[in-house]
Amino acid sequence: MDPHRKIRIGLALGSGSARGWSHVGVIRALLRAGIEPDLVCGSSIGALVGAAYAAGQMDRLELWVGSLTRQGVMSLIDLKLSSGMIEGRKLVDYFRSHFDDPGIEALPRPFACVATELDTGREVWLRDGPVIDAVRASIALPGLFTPARRDGRLLVDGGLVNPVPVSLCRAMGADVVIAVDLNWDLVGRRSRPAPSLYAQPTQLPESEHEAETDTETENEADADAKAASGTAGRLRGLDTLWRRLWPSSDGPPALPMPSMLGVLTASLNIMQVRITNSRLAGEPADVVIRPRVSGIGPMDFHRGELAMAEGLRAAEHAMPMLRELLA
Repeated sequence: MDPHRKIRIGLALGSGSARGWSHVGVIRALLRAGIEPDLVCGSSIGALVGAAYAAGQMDRLELWVGSLTRQGVMSLIDLKLSSGMIEGRKLVDYFRSHFDDPGIEALPRPFACVATELDTGREVWLRDGPVIDAVRASIALPGLFTPARRDGRLLVDGGLVNPVPVSLCRAMGADVVIAVDLNWDLVGRRSRPAPSLYAQPTQLPESEHEAETDTETENEADADAKAASGTAGRLRGLDTLWRRLWPSSDGPPALPMPSMLGVLTASLNIMQVRITNSRLAGEPADVVIRPRVSGIGPMDFHRGELAMAEGLRAAEHAMPMLRELLA
């Protein structure tokens, strides 16, 4: 690279539903520090925020995000209940009436976003045409939004194949890529750990008589185990062990069963984390900013102030590394 040429900075904004409002805070922190990405790529909600940055409309988006209420979010939802719960026409109409759309090619900064072809599973890079149509395709989360139609294809959420589009930034000529990963802390941080066979507290005998009784019980169990044979004997031995570990119940404590939405959300989180880790390992960014936004639900779009504040904090935490990299 020519040492006299200005470093071309790419910003890769990741998927994450309502957690994606933290991208607004990240961009705000970068601009305050005098770091202006030359191009931006996004996946899913990252496509929406990235388009606003590329269009020079971050102030308008930030005001809108900060003003969103639960009722305001519900007013943009049009139930479909066929190939997705939300048709998305109200949302698209809102953006068409409140944001300028000169087309991707005419944006002040280069922009592209990722979608997934539903029939083939191929990764699709959207780099031309109406901005709002491209963003609508990138945010079409299966089961939530109906697929988008483009060039005779059905497109769905880009996070299915490339949650943090570092590769797209590189393909567009970025020398340095700043990535924002919203999925890193979604899995493995349960508020209450599941009971484990190896984590049960050991009950000490309260008296010598209880100790003797336990010893007798153990001896009886050993004798039964030695005398038993075949499958029936092994099952009886397993039942004896089970009841000794949980003497006051018929088995281990049962975890509360989550709702259908809870199961779908947790499953999607697992998928997003695995795919994100895999893609970032194979296509690493130069700097990865990781806001702590796992406490924001996928549909908590009314919690924009909290998400933006966390994005700002995470970007400021990464600032020393960014300044050293760009020096």
